[in-house]
Amino acid sequence: MLPDPSALRQRMMEIDWFHRIEIAPGMVTPGKIDPAIRVAGLRLPEDLTGQHVLDVGAWDGFFSFEAERRGADRVVAIDSFCWSGDGWGSRAGFDFARQALGSHVEPVEMEVLDLDPARIGRFDIVLFLNVLYHMRNPALAIERVASVTRRQLILETHTDLNDVDVPAVALYRPGELWQDETSYCGPNLPALEVMLHDAGFDRVEIVGTASKARRMARALLHEREYGIPRERTLRQGWAVVHAYK
Repeated sequence: MLPDPSALRQRMMEIDWFHRIEIAPGMVTPGKIDPAIRVAGLRLPEDLTGQHVLDVGAWDGFFSFEAERRGADRVVAIDSFCWSGDGWGSRAGFDFARQALGSHVEPVEMEVLDLDPARIGRFDIVLFLNVLYHMRNPALAIERVASVTRRQLILETHTDLNDVDVPAVALYRPGELWQDETSYCGPNLPALEVMLHDAGFDRVEIVGTASKARRMARALLHEREYGIPRERTLRQGWAVVHAYK
């Protein structure tokens, strides 16, 4: 039985949140980002009835719970770095939200490169959202994700070298990208397509990219805040990719 709203709110405020999640009417976790504004751009199917969904790099679990809300029969959330690794987060937010929502999402602590259908099964839809650019072996990470994808992968990631027509991946020194020690690489769109096809996906669709206005706004901000020349940041962006088997 859940505690009364005031006790629930007090417990909620003791957690260091990354995701903003509505856990009760009018009660939203004080996360650093609002993932709800990204849902439309991901083109996550409205009806997931009968589907098995895997959320890779779930952190506080917003997208895991959203898949469950849309009717998925089974949702598995995996994380390691943010739950028990070197990241500043923990699993406290996920566990709290899961209890508050009465959710049946299954948490599994596992590294991306340890994904194996023999251990975790295969899923109709796999969410791989804003994890790839943290990986030191992006092609291998995509291969491991592909191994547990039965039908569709929804990939969202930072991109770089978007002015280059051939497959290319930018590599970053620690802290070079957004002063984030964990950001390691930025593939361009041709590189994403090659890696996805090589991993066994037959069809790859780029369903979203950053607009020129958004890239310019970010370039000006980073030039002012971090001293990064705008010409460098303008080569960067983000992409949402749907890949199918």
